[in-house]
Amino acid sequence: MGKNVSRSIMGALALFMLVLVSAPAEAQFRRNRGRGYTKAQVEQTIRRLENQTDRFVQSFDRSLDDSRADGTRREDNLNQRARDLENSLDVLRQEFDRSDRYQDTRSQVSNVLDVAQDINRAIRRRSLRNNTERLWSRVRTELNSLASIYNLRQLR
Repeated sequence: MGKNVSRSIMGALALFMLVLVSAPAEAQFRRNRGRGYTKAQVEQTIRRLENQTDRFVQSFDRSLDDSRADGTRREDNLNQRARDLENSLDVLRQEFDRSDRYQDTRSQVSNVLDVAQDINRAIRRRSLRNNTERLWSRVRTELNSLASIYNLRQLR
């Protein structure tokens, strides 16, 4: 019976040591979550964002034409911001394609998010066509995916 007690104690100690060793590994995993993307995965997110943004910009322009902002300087400014979003995505694409590591394009992603923030505020303040709001929701989802990948602030 003494041998069984010794084995039980040794087993419990081994299990305890395993828990002690695995706890830092688990903490390290949590800290690095979201940073284990491949360049191909990030490229897919950028491609989806580009496609969704193209659809959104067309719908956004039509929605503004049907709104009280039609024919105003505000409409012109909002349409320009939508084009700025497309342009910032073009710059991101160019730099992304040139770099070996997706992390090297963090500043371009930050710029895309800054431009998108203005559009996001405008959409939250006004009522637009349901289709335009749905398309923006898709764009915002992809933007927030990029923000998460690059550990940047997401749009709300």
